[in-house]
Amino acid sequence: MTSPLFTPFKLKNMELPNRVVMAPMTRSKSPGGVPGEDVADYYARRAASDVGLIVTEGTTVRRGGASNDPNVPNIFKADALAGWKNVVEKVHANHGKIAPQIWHQGMMRKPGTGPDPDAPTDGPSGVTHTGKQVLPEPTSADVDDMVMAFAEAAADAQKVGFDCIELHGAHGYLIDEFFWDVMNRRSDRYGGSLPERATFAADIIREVRKKVGPDMTIILRYSQWKQQEYTARLATTPQALEEFLKVFVDAGVDCLHVSQRRYWEPEFPEIDGENGLNGAGWAKKLTGLPTITVGSVGLSGDFIGAFQGQGSGQRSLEDLEERLSRGEFDLVAVGRALLQDPHWATKVKDGRIGEISDYDAAALATLY
Repeated sequence: MTSPLFTPFKLKNMELPNRVVMAPMTRSKSPGGVPGEDVADYYARRAASDVGLIVTEGTTVRRGGASNDPNVPNIFKADALAGWKNVVEKVHANHGKIAPQIWHQGMMRKPGTGPDPDAPTDGPSGVTHTGKQVLPEPTSADVDDMVMAFAEAAADAQKVGFDCIELHGAHGYLIDEFFWDVMNRRSDRYGGSLPERATFAADIIREVRKKVGPDMTIILRYSQWKQQEYTARLATTPQALEEFLKVFVDAGVDCLHVSQRRYWEPEFPEIDGENGLNGAGWAKKLTGLPTITVGSVGLSGDFIGAFQGQGSGQRSLEDLEERLSRGEFDLVAVGRALLQDPHWATKVKDGRIGEISDYDAAALATLY
């Protein structure tokens, strides 16, 4: 029987041949912020090997403090957009679909770093994850300009031919910092309760929609956990999560990409036990929107260890396929397994599991 991973799916107006998504993974292989031929070929290889939708590495917006690394691609300068156009064309030539992940690092970017070291670092309140005030709180005009930087990036992505866009609202970066009460101390419309702290992302979604029109799919990625605190939770009950997600539904988001460190862990084990719905499952149940699950797919160890130089053994896909078959979520994002092996999806599709290797963290250094 065909694995549910390789059944078609329609995401808004976008026909996907299967449920496999390449997860966004920072590679820092774009000198001067420009993705070159090696980056284009890296993505094209996945498109040619049964990846239904590619979400690129995070690509940064025009705010000077958006990036901490001149080798991370941007999505606003002319040379970078020309590089992305080449990426898109090569992916399309291999019958793939591709979205940019639009990114601003927020206060994860340390002052003095990146391609514009003199630019100020942006955050919701100038407050660190420990609650320390280290920078002035941005003005409302500053926040409005942050919103527009995302919207302009989406418009440029559409112009160079991307099929849809993803907004990076996870992992303790700028959008996520607005969600997090520790870092968002604002007293205006962008602060307050969790749904009120979601206003920044909702404004971005609305402005993106104005730029790209009604048909282009907008994906929002979010996470409970933060790089600054792995055990952080924005919503501790289904009701709180529903109120939070409703803000994005009302703003017009089309799909939720729910980042977990391990997809098999239940979102609310205190409610429905150790075999309960995961984060993407709850997001779909509460909103009715299509969702993408992610987190150590095909691997036994999470990606935190990978960035500490650790490898990982393999994990069976059987429970993932069972969850997908019963509709817990709709799409499955695969990270490190696809980073190391561009043919991972084809091998899974053909039942060639024995040809898949354990993950070697050294793969981070190479565009396979």
